[in-house]
Amino acid sequence: VAKLEYFNPGGSVKDRIGLSMIQDAEARGVLTPGASVIVEPTSGNTGIALAMVAAARGYRVILTMPETMTVERRNLLKAFGAEVVLTPGAQGMSGAVERAQQIVGTVPHAWMPQQFENPANPAVHVRTTAEEIWKDTDGQVDIVVVGVGTGGTITGVARALRERKAGMQFIAVEPAKSPVISRGVAGPHRIQGIGANFVPRVFERALMHEVMLVEETAAETMACRLVREEGLLVGISAGANAWAAVTVAQRPENAGKLIVTVLPDTGERYLTHPLFAGLDG
Repeated sequence: VAKLEYFNPGGSVKDRIGLSMIQDAEARGVLTPGASVIVEPTSGNTGIALAMVAAARGYRVILTMPETMTVERRNLLKAFGAEVVLTPGAQGMSGAVERAQQIVGTVPHAWMPQQFENPANPAVHVRTTAEEIWKDTDGQVDIVVVGVGTGGTITGVARALRERKAGMQFIAVEPAKSPVISRGVAGPHRIQGIGANFVPRVFERALMHEVMLVEETAAETMACRLVREEGLLVGISAGANAWAAVTVAQRPENAGKLIVTVLPDTGERYLTHPLFAGLDG
């Protein structure tokens, strides 16, 4: 079973944390509309979510992003009025984080949501995503398989559901070329949206039963299959999640079990990516 997160207003699962982190900061009095400046490193989707919410609430937004992210993402950010600062792609999200920290140190009234360590990130998945999965499967879910970007989705879902059903499993997914969680090795990769090249603070490894590695080609091939065989125009991380879920489902011990994964975003922001190069005709 796949949860389609592109039905959120900004087109991705990150809409949940974008709103949650801003609302939390406002409630704590650290963010003031019309005065504060939001600065955040992003692979695209969190930035889009923050820019969308900021436009509605009156904030200036500066976003740092690896130059390897698609043009569609950059254009969406600019459409919402965000200022985009590109960082070297080889540095991954670590480079974007470092640049954002530099900006925060020089821009007055700047505030960084810090999605990789903000408790409001997994908390919103505890309140919403987990409950939706439980309700929509009538409590029959057995295994949840989700890729780790910040780790907020799988961590929040695991926190909320681990005690509800005996034997429920939670499986994290990361790029084979950057197995930071499973092997402590970081590296460049093509799976936009997961694999930040460091272990996010909000990610709770202890709640996971397994960490799966997915190859770039497997993720890309599955994303293309979802478009052509299921009519689901989704991104590369969705392909990674779907591949992992299918792989888990094919294990003999999982026969008859209900496996849930998340398709994080729409493929519309990847149309210039080589992912779709072979889909003509």
